[in-house]
Amino acid sequence: MPALRAFEAAARRLSFTAAAQDLCLTPSAISHQVKSLEDMLGTCLFERQAQGLRLTQAGRAYLQDLTPILDALDASTSRASASRHAGRLRVLSTPGFAARWPVPRLHRFAERDQIDISVSQGAPCMDFSHNDADVVMHWGEAPVDGSVVETMMASGRYPVASTVLVEREGIETPGDLLGSTLLHDEVDDGWGEWFSSAGITPNGLPRGPRLAHCELTLTAAEQEQGAALAYDAMARNTLEAGRLVRLFDIETPARTIYSFAHAATRRRCPDIERFRDWLFDEVAAQGLSSAG
Repeated sequence: MPALRAFEAAARRLSFTAAAQDLCLTPSAISHQVKSLEDMLGTCLFERQAQGLRLTQAGRAYLQDLTPILDALDASTSRASASRHAGRLRVLSTPGFAARWPVPRLHRFAERDQIDISVSQGAPCMDFSHNDADVVMHWGEAPVDGSVVETMMASGRYPVASTVLVEREGIETPGDLLGSTLLHDEVDDGWGEWFSSAGITPNGLPRGPRLAHCELTLTAAEQEQGAALAYDAMARNTLEAGRLVRLFDIETPARTIYSFAHAATRRRCPDIERFRDWLFDEVAAQGLSSAG
């Protein structure tokens, strides 16, 4: 089956590289799978030319027969999988991201009564054969074998703090943060990048609590424990509610922070497609699209 899917994707795109992106594999893995299939069939399916791939006559005939079979298999798999949770779409996310981004917007999803948000207790498992999920909000954009991972949300970062802390520590200029308590993100502590964007070269960063991820640093900032370097996508609701204030207009360049992932076998599931289209529209409306 992996060899058949590799061939179908490569034949459809006429590129091992494009097929690898579709299937979240490497081009060499696609090439190896196709070669294994050609060896089993005893015939060449592609002409490998300097300008790219070209299907042989046998390859064109095989693709014509294979595509409807794979489509039927995908549809059958989606129906069987959907029967586990009829009428529901199970979405996994870290608790902080779910609370700060998709959940407050679900009322705008026309089919929201069919959505069950299932929040993980840590980084969501990306093994769809074991996690009992339809969709995962995936941190970053790294490919995952057996999954379709689409870059969804990009964001820059800027400092935020409570008004109490700002007044208590006398924060008026970017340089004042060097004498303040900073909250550090163990996943990607971007304070050095932000100070560089501000034209400041500190002789070492101020000490402060090191927290597991950006969601915790934002929560700690709300509790007046220090200044956090927050992703704009995560902080907007908190700023609008007045629980934190943004410090200065300086912002780091935007980078992809979350992706939308689902099992490769369910790429044609209508419920996933509707949820995906709605979510990407919400991201684009906020100016947070990874596509710019």
